[in-house]
Amino acid sequence: MSRIWKIAGINFDHMHMGDLLRRVHAHPHAEIVGICDEKAERMQNAIGAFGLPPERVFTDYRACLEKTRPDLVILCPATAEHGLWTRRVAEFGVNIVVEKPFAASLAEADEMIAAQRSTGKLLAINWPTRWSPCYITMKRLIEEGAIGDVLNVHHYGGNRGPLFHRADKVVCEPTPEEKRASWFYKKDRGGGSLLDYAGYGATLGTWFQGGRKPLEVTCTMDAPAGFEIDEHSVTVCRYAHGLSTIQTRWGTFSDPWIHQPQPKCGFVVCGTRGTISAYDYATRLRLQSAERPEGFEVPVDEVRPPYQDPIQYLLSVLEGGPFERGPLHPEIARIGQQIVDSAARSAREKRTVPLSD
Repeated sequence: MSRIWKIAGINFDHMHMGDLLRRVHAHPHAEIVGICDEKAERMQNAIGAFGLPPERVFTDYRACLEKTRPDLVILCPATAEHGLWTRRVAEFGVNIVVEKPFAASLAEADEMIAAQRSTGKLLAINWPTRWSPCYITMKRLIEEGAIGDVLNVHHYGGNRGPLFHRADKVVCEPTPEEKRASWFYKKDRGGGSLLDYAGYGATLGTWFQGGRKPLEVTCTMDAPAGFEIDEHSVTVCRYAHGLSTIQTRWGTFSDPWIHQPQPKCGFVVCGTRGTISAYDYATRLRLQSAERPEGFEVPVDEVRPPYQDPIQYLLSVLEGGPFERGPLHPEIARIGQQIVDSAARSAREKRTVPLSD
């Protein structure tokens, strides 16, 4: 690379900030020039983990941006505040990556796109499973025609719950009181398993579908007693060519990065000439083809830079590389948001709805 890229992390609502900063710390051509959160205590783990001096730690985002002048800002706010924080940072004319999901609504996603378009800078939405070798391999096989034309994409996604782990997947056990206090469990802040996880199935599913959109969406969800958000949702998307499903679950029996629960978290894609299944953290996929209908295993591809993680990839884009029409691109991520928006409306109105636009 031609230079050292300056990166700042702003807003630590989502624990994935720690994971993304670790990627920056590990990159030989990237530097954490600043971190910022209104609650200083939420930054302590990052300060210690990455050896950040006091002059790189801020509680005022404007001071952080003015003093560090980053090339790229990582945003990890509560879902319902993605638009607010994107607009705030866009005023400084800086490239932005927002940790998933895109937004709490399609209108908010469009506001984010418009805010960054006016600056001419990059807007990306990071979906962590985009970097999983099994899904990179799945996409390659689809593009190579291994299963013919895609007809159906089925996704089951989730974990024990957002408070059962911290950055770097450190295990913890939340109390009911901690749940009620967390933004993840507050409706007005974008909480709930649907907004947290349906975007994976909707956005990566759109990638697997080659950018095609459904015609209509049907969703139902279940909320635990005493809480205002859902912990389980089931969405059916009707396309011109068939049905696809997205299921989200907080409360799986185990976390998939430790032990795959049942149902397994991952994707099954069906086509006109075969099927592929791939599950989170898998080292092998299962493929059925017209030539081998009994099915066989396919080892995952060896993924090389810059496709191993979002920081590698986005810095390659800033260096002049292609910004592919994939899950991080606002065009594909917006279709995913249309599906999630429609699913939320369907669940509220208890009916099938046309795709939101």
